Amino acid sequence: MKKIILTLVAALGMAAGSAFAAGGGIPLDKAPVKTNDLASLQNGAKIFVNYCLNCHSAAFMRFNRLKDIGLTDQQIKDNLLFTTEKVGETMKSAIDPKQAKAWFGANPPDLTVIARSRASAAGSGADYLYTYLRTYYRDEAKPTGWNNLVFPNVGMPHVLWELQGERRPVFEEHESHGQTTHVLKGWEQVKPGTMTPLQFDETVGDLVNYMQWMAEPAQNTRRRVGVWVLIFLGLFTVIAWRLNAAFWKDVK
Repeated sequence: MKKIILTLVAALGMAAGSAFAAGGGIPLDKAPVKTNDLASLQNGAKIFVNYCLNCHSAAFMRFNRLKDIGLTDQQIKDNLLFTTEKVGETMKSAIDPKQAKAWFGANPPDLTVIARSRASAAGSGADYLYTYLRTYYRDEAKPTGWNNLVFPNVGMPHVLWELQGERRPVFEEHESHGQTTHVLKGWEQVKPGTMTPLQFDETVGDLVNYMQWMAEPAQNTRRRVGVWVLIFLGLFTVIAWRLNAAFWKDVK
């Protein structure tokens, strides 16, 4: 029993360490996910196609599935089809995988279910993406000129830098048990972007909202149907209980 307990403790410690490493040592911000907000989803889809689909694919998502968030075939053709001419095609990236590997050191990952795969004990996958996309800072020592607090030494440059501008993280030292730790205090705006910080946070929130929806387009239907299934099971349980009582009331 003692060995089992020690093994469980070690496993939990490793899991916690992995979650801490995945978060870069900083807490994750709560993503404003509302997958029933069609305006947010449509704006997020536009941002995804314009800024993410250049290098990343979403190979398990078809453009015509965007009709589920209120877009028509014509709107999709006019505003979102840059890598293909058919609405029924999957979302393929515009970049050549060989070129991507040469430039970034690895082929950029597929983003179809990225909002689910990045979930950890530190937060949901949407929380991870929301924090990650908002914690880039200029680092001239890196090949891309950028670094990230959530994903240190990240190979991906800050594709939204024109919107956010350039920022520098400000840390403060904390003494704890004889050890000095650096805690993020805030950000210093080095160069302004085309958006205010609030506008940028809302834009990233829309993008993450869309990516959360894209990871499971049927999630709202699943939840809605699930509620009715639970109600049905509850009513059926009451009926079955009363029938059982009626059948056995005369049995001694």
